[in-house]
Amino acid sequence: MIMKKKMPSQKITWNRQSGLPDDACPACGATMVVKHGTLRLPVNGEEIAVPSAAYLSCPNCGEVVLRYQDSRRLGEDAIAIYRKKHGLLSADEIRAIRERFGLTQADLARLLRLGANTVSRWESGRNVQTAAMDMLLRLIRDLPGSIDYLRDHAA
Repeated sequence: MIMKKKMPSQKITWNRQSGLPDDACPACGATMVVKHGTLRLPVNGEEIAVPSAAYLSCPNCGEVVLRYQDSRRLGEDAIAIYRKKHGLLSADEIRAIRERFGLTQADLARLLRLGANTVSRWESGRNVQTAAMDMLLRLIRDLPGSIDYLRDHAA
């Protein structure tokens, strides 16, 4: 639980569990500073470098901490870089294919025999599609009649 303590002309947020302000280094307690730089994150077993990632750094001990929003953005950026590097469809391209055929995310997942939330994760940039699924999405987009075939043969 977070408790706010007022100081003259500034507001400090305290973390009740650790007893330290939220911007305090968990290792030494010093005030951390926001930095931007290249961080690496694994995507499908491959380490992806994400330039200009935001993170908190301790000027005293060098501890690095990612805030929730920075961590989420780092993951989304890493997946976008991975997709571009491997020539996979982007999240927006996948959404455009689905919308072109008037499908909901659940409809497309059912046609491709995927879990209910998989398409949502692809379109939001939280997961990356396999090369095989990418090829199937391209076939749906580029080959007339493929969506009808899937509709006729989907379980």
